[in-house]
Amino acid sequence: MCIGIPMQVLEGAEGRALCADGLETRWVDTRLVDPPQPGDWLLVFLDAARERLDAERAAQIRDALRALEAAMAGDLASVDQLFADLDREPQLPPHLQAQLPAKEQ
Repeated sequence: MCIGIPMQVLEGAEGRALCADGLETRWVDTRLVDPPQPGDWLLVFLDAARERLDAERAAQIRDALRALEAAMAGDLASVDQLFADLDREPQLPPHLQAQLPAKEQ
């Protein structure tokens, strides 16, 4: 299994960018995305950028990865706070909600 890591672009070059994730800095292949600019966020799989992210989505993914690390370490108390964006009940997408029986009033 491959896990995407959000990384921030420090500098760009033809077909690659120097990126950092807070732990390490490395060159990433950017040929699958539009040329990034310094400060952009990329979702990186095996040293290749597959998607551009906004800062909010990058933070959500980083928190999810931290929650996974905490759960693997047995620290379940901190997991909920790392999924703050999930403070709601799950909802079916509209095309599936339409298939539910009508509620009685």
